[in-house]
Amino acid sequence: MKKLLIILIALTAFISCKSEPQKEQVKKGEIAALKPISDEVLESAVIYEANIRQYSPEGTFNKFTEDIPVLKELGVKIIWLMPINPISEIKRKATGDLFTSEIEDVELRKKYLGSYYSVSDYKAINPEFGTKEDFDNLVKEAHKNGIYVIVDWVPNHTGWDHPWITAHPDFYTQNEKGEIIDPINPDTGESWGWTDTADLNYDNKEMRKEMISDLKYWVENYNIDGYRMDVAHKVPVDFFETAVDELKKIKPIFMLAEAEQPDLLHKAFDMHYGWEAHHIFNEIANGKKDVSAFDEYVTRNDSILEKDDINMNFITNHDENSWNGTLLERMPNKKEVFTALIYLMKGMPLIYSGQEYDLSHRLKFFEKDEIPKEKGAYFDLLKKLGALKNNNTALNGGKNAASYIRIQTSDDKSILAFSREKNGQKVTFIANLSNKNLEFTLDKIGESVEFFTNEKVNFSKEKMNTLKAWDYKIYIY
Repeated sequence: MKKLLIILIALTAFISCKSEPQKEQVKKGEIAALKPISDEVLESAVIYEANIRQYSPEGTFNKFTEDIPVLKELGVKIIWLMPINPISEIKRKATGDLFTSEIEDVELRKKYLGSYYSVSDYKAINPEFGTKEDFDNLVKEAHKNGIYVIVDWVPNHTGWDHPWITAHPDFYTQNEKGEIIDPINPDTGESWGWTDTADLNYDNKEMRKEMISDLKYWVENYNIDGYRMDVAHKVPVDFFETAVDELKKIKPIFMLAEAEQPDLLHKAFDMHYGWEAHHIFNEIANGKKDVSAFDEYVTRNDSILEKDDINMNFITNHDENSWNGTLLERMPNKKEVFTALIYLMKGMPLIYSGQEYDLSHRLKFFEKDEIPKEKGAYFDLLKKLGALKNNNTALNGGKNAASYIRIQTSDDKSILAFSREKNGQKVTFIANLSNKNLEFTLDKIGESVEFFTNEKVNFSKEKMNTLKAWDYKIYIY
């Protein structure tokens, strides 16, 4: 009888366990899968643009993967990988308007690797960087560190040896002679100069289907978290809306548009480039504009953008560094104040490969180069700003951004002062965006703590404040 009772109790317990939902067990040593990207993540995110070719002497996925924990130190939550696909051999760019095929010296020809944006196969990996297995390990390592990965995609054009060129010439824009052409500037009717690429024809529905199929491939097979779309303003908005609908059937994704075009944000994209702000920063740094230009920009954005639209804020990226100049060239001895501003204003701040190590040279675009790797004061600044962005809701800059309130000063053309506030947390930014040391009053009262020094400061409307040229303060409550 006693044995029968024990058997019944055991059987009852077994049935009970079977009837309850089983919790997923994580084995010892394993890390639970990263939750899909969400609006909550975007609020406090820092995005990092990874130039794999130039990131290390090896220029490989594996060497970059080793440094993912370093990016975590900087508060990075999203890695944007520049194009990972193989580069076309036909019409491969060397320098200026020269193709590698026009270089007679074989050894000299080898050093020119072409543009990342001349893709020969959307479903393959650039052998410069490694293998698909290496790429898969990169994504997994990022996810283990709580970081999402998006891939740079080139939807407007392909390289000249892409399989579609011969298999589907109707996928491309053609001239009156039936010849495939490179992308044309509609305003001038002339080439953009992207002669190493062939322009895709978005009137062709079959091409659109193939493009979407290739986009799905990397989400389904390598668990990437979205895309940065190159020259998104040159591709029909309705294509992106259809493509994103299809991708979101697989998993939640994050979409960044290389554009400043609000209608792209209605259904397709989460974030676009803050190009106008970037140009304003350069002009203020060079004395061509003052703070009023930034104030007008903020006001205009409030009227143009919807509440859940996100700006990507930056002071450099791959195009700016290689073609328009380094931070040392464009804003000498001023980069710190503009760096702080892109973290404090609404939106998401960008770090470009090498920026964290105070990169001071223009990275070569068509050949091998590399970034410095010595941590210094600027790395520490990005680390502190990243922690503030990640942890203080007053700097939320996503689809439910913290408020932005301009604080009036006695010199609003030179002094930029504003507060951000959300969920009881508040941050104030005050900067002197001029070449002169200034004294000024501030329409602000009460006690604050300076973020970097932890010094307590009492503000009043009558108090005279001082800031050196291009200096700034961050106050927290």
